[in-house]
Amino acid sequence: MNTTTKDLKATGFQLYEDLETHLEAFYRWEKAKANETFLRQPYGNTWKTLTFQEAGQQARKIANALKGKGLQKGDHVGILSKNCYHWIISDLAIMMGGFVSVPFYASLPADQLKVVVEKSDIKALFLGKIEQWDEGKTQAISQDIYCIRYNHYQGNAQIPIGEDWDDVLAQHEPMTESPVPQLDDLWTILFTSGTTGTPKGVMHPFKNLALIFKAEFATKWIGVGDMQEYRFFSFLPLNHVGERVGVEGCCFYVGGSMSFAESLDSFITNLQETQPSLFFAVPRIWTKFQMGVLGKMSQKKLDMLLKIPVLSGIIKNKIKKGLGLSKAEIVATGAAITPEHVKQFFLKLGLRLREAYGMTEVCGSITNTPQHANKPNSVGQVIPFAEVKIHPETGEVLMKSPQMMTGYYKEPEKTAEVLKDGWLNSGDKGIMDEDGFVKIIGRVKDAFKTSKGKYITPNPYEEAIATNDCVEQVCVAGLGLPNPIALVNLSEVGQSANKQELETQLKEDLSRINDPLPGYQKISTLIITKDPWTEGNKLLTPTMKIRRGAIDEKYAQQYEYWYNNKKIVVWES
Repeated sequence: MNTTTKDLKATGFQLYEDLETHLEAFYRWEKAKANETFLRQPYGNTWKTLTFQEAGQQARKIANALKGKGLQKGDHVGILSKNCYHWIISDLAIMMGGFVSVPFYASLPADQLKVVVEKSDIKALFLGKIEQWDEGKTQAISQDIYCIRYNHYQGNAQIPIGEDWDDVLAQHEPMTESPVPQLDDLWTILFTSGTTGTPKGVMHPFKNLALIFKAEFATKWIGVGDMQEYRFFSFLPLNHVGERVGVEGCCFYVGGSMSFAESLDSFITNLQETQPSLFFAVPRIWTKFQMGVLGKMSQKKLDMLLKIPVLSGIIKNKIKKGLGLSKAEIVATGAAITPEHVKQFFLKLGLRLREAYGMTEVCGSITNTPQHANKPNSVGQVIPFAEVKIHPETGEVLMKSPQMMTGYYKEPEKTAEVLKDGWLNSGDKGIMDEDGFVKIIGRVKDAFKTSKGKYITPNPYEEAIATNDCVEQVCVAGLGLPNPIALVNLSEVGQSANKQELETQLKEDLSRINDPLPGYQKISTLIITKDPWTEGNKLLTPTMKIRRGAIDEKYAQQYEYWYNNKKIVVWES
């Protein structure tokens, strides 16, 4: 059972005393588990493994290489790569050298890369597992920046700049000392994904991660310390706060092993071969898993089989093993709000999705689904030692926690805009019930006004439409139209469905959603868009959230035409 903050305080528990940084935790395991597997990297049918000691030795050599180039304590060092074992060793080396890590999204196009490289003031940069490279990216990186290039990963771009990783290892001796950072030293600068404009560099000191895990081990809020095994699988971008804290941070503190995916094609195979004990994914991944299961067996048949006592267990285990989750003790979801119907689908299979809601600015979660309680459509309760309140007039979610950012790097004005009187203005609209469960309704700025002068909040509509298995993504729009419209991107199931049957289904869905609503709130038209929404065409963020501004930009000139079409379901021509 969870220990509450109140219970802990009654025992005289001091959150800020005896904090251990995650680098110190790594040093512990480097000695205690010297010859045990720490990192696992797939190459085709084989796995390259590194022990704690081997990873530590490589990190110590790389730290010396950075120092040898004249980098001083506090200098910023970037990482531009998809997840791989080199990424973790680079991160360790940066900490050991007393530097500040500044990881970037590996998928950044040249123009956006140039912006964050310049904003971050990096003196060195690790370059690695990147799908595409062009001259624009080379030019985005100043020649004054010292670059180290990872070993080439099959199926990814050849990086033309920087010193080779193996050459650097061969040329340097490992550091013999094990320096420990001060708790207030700057640990990392995490750039936001830019859904609300230019990316901002969120600054976090070492103490923030230390506070998160001290509170976790004391309260067992998530139960990380109580897992039977400590196997992690890292595939979401490591520069995203959820993966950095929930997977890398966890692995450092409990001394677990971390495995990676080689490619999108090998993802499921790599996951099956890992069978992690903790697994964290974004809603779109869970939806894809759901579609994969339903592609082999209808919901009706699955529901029927799950009601048969003996067969139910066999079916659940087979599906979980096929997903790579047969040994998963904690399954988490976050980065965007997970629709309740998705959580209910996995609950039937014995996988209880634990929602994590928060922001980069609060170093990850501010609410979680607790171990032993939940309420439908909520994002759980406020984490230990943190606070949430709802603004009485705007409905905005305001946050306060011990692990708040110290601010946006070199942007005091933007820091002042969101941090007021110790409270972080989230930009999210929500409600909190009498039991402390929080429900997120949408973004404050996502609400738009129709030509009837009425405000529409898109998220509840989008969640309702997305319950259809044929729908992958939804964006409700209609600024200036008499009524809102809904743009829909079809899932693989939807793309292979009979067109007429799909239209009928969607009309029925829309009727069900519209029936209880007043006239001005009813969705007039549902548009099935032709092109997929991807990160590549900038309609989704790297964490697979929709970019409303980009979707409006792409489709807005057709909104009025679609609205006036008078058809309930319109196929984009």
